[in-house]
Amino acid sequence: MEGIEHRTLKVNGINMHVAEKGNGPVILFIHGFPELWYCWRHQILALSSLGYRAIAPDLRGYGDTDAPESVSSYTCFNLVGDLIGLLDAVAADQEKVFVVGHDWGASIGWYLCLFRPDKVKAYVSLSVPFRRINPATRVKPVDSLRAIFGEDYYMCRFQEQGEIEAEFAQIGIEEIMKEFLTYKLPDALRFPKGTKPFGHPRESPVLLPPWLSEKDIQYYASKFEKTGFTGAVNYYRNLNRNYELLVPWTGSQIKVPVKFVTGDQDLVYHMPGLKEYIHSEGGLKKDVPLLEEVVVMEGVAHFINQEKAEEINTHIFNFFQKFI
Repeated sequence: MEGIEHRTLKVNGINMHVAEKGNGPVILFIHGFPELWYCWRHQILALSSLGYRAIAPDLRGYGDTDAPESVSSYTCFNLVGDLIGLLDAVAADQEKVFVVGHDWGASIGWYLCLFRPDKVKAYVSLSVPFRRINPATRVKPVDSLRAIFGEDYYMCRFQEQGEIEAEFAQIGIEEIMKEFLTYKLPDALRFPKGTKPFGHPRESPVLLPPWLSEKDIQYYASKFEKTGFTGAVNYYRNLNRNYELLVPWTGSQIKVPVKFVTGDQDLVYHMPGLKEYIHSEGGLKKDVPLLEEVVVMEGVAHFINQEKAEEINTHIFNFFQKFI
């Protein structure tokens, strides 16, 4: 990762580690689960060489950034507050920045656009679309997921404090990272209690795809060995709390230019009703009126920015160049 600089900054009451490279308009990269700044390594190198300043933090609870103990310290307000503090510290000279988010990072990117559109020039969301805020259903997210997918669904299994962390530790952090990052089934991810997770026998080795090396796995594993998974899964433990906090934004639209990119094998893309929402005129386009393009990449699964790094770099560059 030649030329990538690392530093730790005090933002929003925590110490946040950030990787950065380049000069020019800032692109803020927001990682997902279970990732780190490192998942953006290809984008940092490519976009910095094309005249941008790439900034990729470890989010709270991850890597070399602080991990507050309280579950309630991981709400959408905390996460966006961290990013605002980061931008104030590293990009005070820029009124607005470009933003790219993947997985949980995509959700946080949507929150940033919703709460502080004055900070965002344009947004590229990978994998996770904006979801209409509609508490009128009165069904909280975890309850809805449990009703649709059952108690074994991974987001439901993440709710009990300490439980999934113990299971992951028993399996082994390196093995867990391999399993997550190579998961390619579009089906719902389940972790039934008392059985092997990820749908295949533990004895069978996990074969790494060409875009993922043993060195990559070891880097991820080294950080999660140090922090554990509690901070990361605490994001999921705030799904219902976020639902309540977002009530004031009921019916709100995203008012920044957006490009959405996903893979046709992404498990998120195959969640019930999501394809219809993404592609219908009364769905995503209605809630994100400045949505310029939806791209569905063939044969690509969830970790799209790593699996198809060059193509994603091109999508990001071509879109952001419109606003220079």
